[in-house]
Amino acid sequence: MTITGAQKDLIEHVVNVFETGSPRGDYGEVCTYRDGHDGTRQITYGRAQTTEQGNLRDLITLYVNNGGTYANFFRPYLPEIGKVPLANDLAFKSALRSAGTDSVMIAAEDTFFDFDYFAPAIKWCEANGFTTALAALVVYDSFIHSGAILNFLRARFHESPPAAGGEEEIWLKEYVFVRADWLANYRDPLNPAKAALLRQTTYRTSCLMREIVRKNWDLSQLPILANGVEVSS
Repeated sequence: MTITGAQKDLIEHVVNVFETGSPRGDYGEVCTYRDGHDGTRQITYGRAQTTEQGNLRDLITLYVNNGGTYANFFRPYLPEIGKVPLANDLAFKSALRSAGTDSVMIAAEDTFFDFDYFAPAIKWCEANGFTTALAALVVYDSFIHSGAILNFLRARFHESPPAAGGEEEIWLKEYVFVRADWLANYRDPLNPAKAALLRQTTYRTSCLMREIVRKNWDLSQLPILANGVEVSS
């Protein structure tokens, strides 16, 4: 799979809009949702929103190791992130917001989201025979939103990926369709707050399906309308 620099920027900007409402992304955005383990509250942070119970510790470790302005503040927190709940720690959340304007954090987030999400998404595409920039967008969005291409969703349709003889267009259309249905109808009696949040994210699949329908395989048809925001570069 060959993705140009311009296509990569566009893919990231669309997903940034999904996450923070801005193509560039809000590097200091801090949100708190009751979508953690067993319905617990957790912080999500950064331009593409990594979670406290997920990979936030990796991002903050990178920032501390690179000598960010708030490195000394964050250093004592490193053993706690992901283990000790921090959603009510106002000082920690304030420092996260402030760090979002630090050039070291901006560089750390760009590196982190590339290494932990974009590169694995492209590797998955290549392993499964996908070649288009639109496929990269669909897969990267799933990696950011769900951590992977979810196997239980793949089991809900019959088309094989291109590497196994399937058609790329058909696979993408069917995957986005079942993902949209899953998001729209998600229920979790043990975590109704998380379920409600997921049901509100169908704007992602609406955008992706619109690009599939207009066959925007190389993402050259601009702008792309992402949750009401026009993305052109």
